[in-house]
Amino acid sequence: MRNWRSLLTEMKLLDIILVYRRLILIILTPLLLLPLPLIIQTKEAKCAYTLFVVAIFWITEALPLSITALLPGLMFPLFGILPSKQLASAYFNDFHLLLIGVICLATSIEKWNLHKRIALRMVMMVGVNPAWLTLGFMISTAFLSMWLSNTSTAAMVMPIVEAVAQQIISAEAEIEATQMTYFSGSTNHGLEINESDNCFEKNELKEKNTSLSRYSNDARKSSGKIDLEKNSEVGRYRTRKDHMMCKLMCLSITYSSTIGGLTTITGTSTNLIFAEHFNSRYPDCRCINFGSWFLLSFPAAIIILFLSWIWLQWLFLGFNLKEMFKCGKNKTVKEEACENVIKEEYQKLGPMRFQEIITLVLFIIMALLWFTRDPGFLPGWSSLFPQYSSFVTDSTVALTIGIFFFLIPAKKLTKTTPTGEITAFDYSPLVTWKEFQSFMPWDIAILVGGGFALAEGCKISGLSNWIGQQLTPLGSLPVWSTILISSLLATSLTEVASNPATITLLLPILAPLAEAIHVNPLYILLPCTLCISFAFLLPIANPPNAIVFSYGHLKVTDMVKAGLGVNIIGVAVVMLGIFTWMVPMFDLHTYPSWVSGTNNNTLP
Repeated sequence: MRNWRSLLTEMKLLDIILVYRRLILIILTPLLLLPLPLIIQTKEAKCAYTLFVVAIFWITEALPLSITALLPGLMFPLFGILPSKQLASAYFNDFHLLLIGVICLATSIEKWNLHKRIALRMVMMVGVNPAWLTLGFMISTAFLSMWLSNTSTAAMVMPIVEAVAQQIISAEAEIEATQMTYFSGSTNHGLEINESDNCFEKNELKEKNTSLSRYSNDARKSSGKIDLEKNSEVGRYRTRKDHMMCKLMCLSITYSSTIGGLTTITGTSTNLIFAEHFNSRYPDCRCINFGSWFLLSFPAAIIILFLSWIWLQWLFLGFNLKEMFKCGKNKTVKEEACENVIKEEYQKLGPMRFQEIITLVLFIIMALLWFTRDPGFLPGWSSLFPQYSSFVTDSTVALTIGIFFFLIPAKKLTKTTPTGEITAFDYSPLVTWKEFQSFMPWDIAILVGGGFALAEGCKISGLSNWIGQQLTPLGSLPVWSTILISSLLATSLTEVASNPATITLLLPILAPLAEAIHVNPLYILLPCTLCISFAFLLPIANPPNAIVFSYGHLKVTDMVKAGLGVNIIGVAVVMLGIFTWMVPMFDLHTYPSWVSGTNNNTLP
């Protein structure tokens, strides 16, 4: 009897621990690490204590990421590392101004459906062959992800992809049913087997797909989730090939949204955090801007996108060159169905409206101003102001264009008078403040500010220099092996921690490492920053993965198998780039003079 009571007590205790595990972790982590600042009473130890606590909370997400990012603002003043006034300035800087301008553009693009028009138009241009269709979706998704967040891009494109996939399955089932009725007048099971491997649930699928055809894009998204719960896998897909096609399209969207974000500084928060941290740590460099980042990352993104397309196509559907490049042959039922659904979705948008045209013009102007401000290979327009050329940054451009979205009228606001007459009394701009607030990622803004505060504390306390001294023995390794190890570490850590948290954690460590081994910091920081975005293995690795996984076409094993190949491709291409076209861009073989306290020397 006592054994049963003790067993029940233990089970209840385990249940309590499971329920309150995050609270227990939040309490135990600072207590267990407390001997560090108590025994070693130096600023470096106190800063290391703060760094460990913040890192554990970020990795485990025991607290919301943005709340954890506020901890340096609490702990550094208490430990005497930084005063609150100086620390507060790190939480809002040039990065946040750039983010505000970019969100103004993204809000207008999504509000007026310009992103959907661009995606559908690009897919229509590449054709309807399944292989080329997948490539078209990947190109359009990657292009949109250059300017919008990876998450919003995946969320926007996936309903279109789901509609196309369901239309393909529906059309083939209906055509085969029609052909069987025409030849035999009734269902002929022998003919069924000859024409398709798995057509035995034709009638059930026909009823299901007839109802699916009435749905809108958003309804199709919901139906994808509901069908997973209500129907078995056999009932959802006609053949194994249909299932493989759905897997291929889903993975192509999440991977291309991540790859597209690599190409611009504003494409993902990881790039923004790196640019701000690097420019703050090395203010004399002035080599990382919108134009230089695009030139270094665009070739890598193109190669990764193309190789990922080949890998996914081969993995799920096979890579048949004859089928892909066929000429003069009639389109298959699947291709015609796909072409029709894309055209229907595009026609629903109607002619291009005034608001879309203005948004597109402002978008082009912003991009051109970013590229031409200081391209590096020729004088930019910032040289027109020689006395204060360094005062103007990419955030200046973003804010200038962003303000126009609140100024330009989009439509009239009308009201009905007591006499029944409709009169205009005001206008609504392209973007309203409420719409901007709903799009603004304040959590990312706070998270990035916390990263800057943490980096500033590491610098002032001397922890960065101490880490650099401890890592000096790595200088005996070849440079390429140091870069490869740090890149693999980055891409592994980002699978279990968020990308912003990972780069915020690694930058204060990797920069002193580069200085300690007397290597150009860009040699290590650039590949690591790019590799941190390669969170391809798990549904929880990043939001785009979770979005496509929620549609029910994929298993975790599918994502791991496909993502491992894309990860290898990504790291290999980044390593290729860092030793080829990126070398002359930043003179990577030379230890630069803009690293404080060092002399200019050439690496052996």
